[in-house]
Amino acid sequence: MDNLKVRTIADFQSKGETPDILFWVGSAGSFDDRAKKITRSFVKILNYANINFGVLGEEESSSGDAAKRAGNEFLFQMQALMNIEILNSYGIKQIVTTCPHAYNTLKNEYSDLGGNYIVFHHTEYISNLIDEGKLNLKSKLDYNKITYHDPCYLGRGNDIYDAPRKLINSLNINFSEITRNKRKSFCCGAGGAQMFKESENGEFEINIVRTKEALDTKADIIATACPFCNTMMTDGVKNIAEGKADVKDLAELIAECL
Repeated sequence: MDNLKVRTIADFQSKGETPDILFWVGSAGSFDDRAKKITRSFVKILNYANINFGVLGEEESSSGDAAKRAGNEFLFQMQALMNIEILNSYGIKQIVTTCPHAYNTLKNEYSDLGGNYIVFHHTEYISNLIDEGKLNLKSKLDYNKITYHDPCYLGRGNDIYDAPRKLINSLNINFSEITRNKRKSFCCGAGGAQMFKESENGEFEINIVRTKEALDTKADIIATACPFCNTMMTDGVKNIAEGKADVKDLAELIAECL
């Protein structure tokens, strides 16, 4: 993935051009080494499908999700208003992101502050690309069975259950659901800004409980659709049974098959 093509929105504007969509990379996708791999995989997919997309680059700031969930409404509004000013100045209409936290914030909370956009989660967007015949999955994954963890802000927060499973079906691999799935799914432990604080006293860590449920499916690949879920489930596998299963984002799995 060394030849990825990425342009900033500022570059588009300087040439009098307009991208089809803005890719909101997000804090994790920009700075976390593991999440950067998800970012690169999604860009590979966009390049393969010849999507005319742009990024904000250094102009992108945190969506404000973590601040809001932690109870700092003032900081959230400061971050959101700054982002909205930039997005509106570029005339952005459509946004896609690999982070359900950013997706939920951009889609459901920015509108109250003057930011009105059509927002896609990357599983929705990739699913649409497959429907349009823009992705041709050629390779087969080197795994025997896959399971999928529903991110809270994607599933229960925004009722997106079908798109991720549609992508799994396109991978042509045996799929086994975790016992608690879809609306009855269980949090990975990172939501609500919990990832950035020490856990309260209890018998088990939340991510350990959820990872055990995923491993009970006997899958050798645990698919996620959120960089934070990816981190929590990866840590869970390392804690319980390192090497027994891999944890990957659906964008990574799709990109591997192109």
